[in-house]
Amino acid sequence: MANMTKEWHSRGYLPHWEAGEIPQSITFRLADSLPAQVLGRWENELAHLPDDEAAAQRRVRIERALDSGLGHGSLREPVIAELVENALLHFDGERYRLHAWTIMPNHVHVLATPLGNHSLSAILQVWKSFTSRKANTILKKTGSFWAPEYFDRVVRDEAHYSNVFAYIAMNPVKAGLCGQPEDWRFSSVWRGR
Repeated sequence: MANMTKEWHSRGYLPHWEAGEIPQSITFRLADSLPAQVLGRWENELAHLPDDEAAAQRRVRIERALDSGLGHGSLREPVIAELVENALLHFDGERYRLHAWTIMPNHVHVLATPLGNHSLSAILQVWKSFTSRKANTILKKTGSFWAPEYFDRVVRDEAHYSNVFAYIAMNPVKAGLCGQPEDWRFSSVWRGR
């Protein structure tokens, strides 16, 4: 692993682990996909729980809300989804190894391994800044396209990797967007990967 130190960091609300050349499960979402009042209500509802339990409950609620398609769902637009997919594929094999992805109407799931000295936060910054500028131009919008944070989790072992891979493949099916994983156009499964 070239010059990459393993470290925790935060740009605000969520902590991020820079694990080097280890597969990471990543989710990033559109800015309007989870309204602030909903997130605030959840924080109040979960405040009485121990931290670990509250975090687990928060993840479940966020997954359900994202799968319900809250917000404008700009990623439903094929031209925007293709823009994001092309950004994910652009540095595959150079800055990261892209294992799996799916582009949902209001969020994106990725399984990738950073390569060399390319940090996960730098990879996400490139994906999000490039696509937000282009998407806002196409949609004739201004302001935040992506939520400022992202969710990441280090893949612990082969079983975890398999579970993450299956979750990403099945997310469009689970959300009721298609009948089979290979039917969802903007995914690694559709591309035969």
